[in-house]
Amino acid sequence: MTIQTLGLIAGAITSMAIVPQVTRSFRTRSVRDISIWQPLLLEIGMILWLFYGVLINDMPLIVANGFSIFCNTLLIVMKIAFRETASPGEQSQIP
Repeated sequence: MTIQTLGLIAGAITSMAIVPQVTRSFRTRSVRDISIWQPLLLEIGMILWLFYGVLINDMPLIVANGFSIFCNTLLIVMKIAFRETASPGEQSQIP
């Protein structure tokens, strides 16, 4: 196994971690319990990793972060599009 192959396998496994959340959010049209900040901050970091991967021409970094950016973008878009309007009483109960 080459270093490149190891990087692609590691990237594929870690990138797939977000897929169940994206799938669940799409199916249920519910993103109420997801903070907008987690995928947003993660995406900023992944964009920086992607730029780094491009600069050093590292295919595992480019592929893994490109896929993850796509998935997190979907999650952010769903968070905005599916946001539920809560009554003022419900908002006060959210920590």
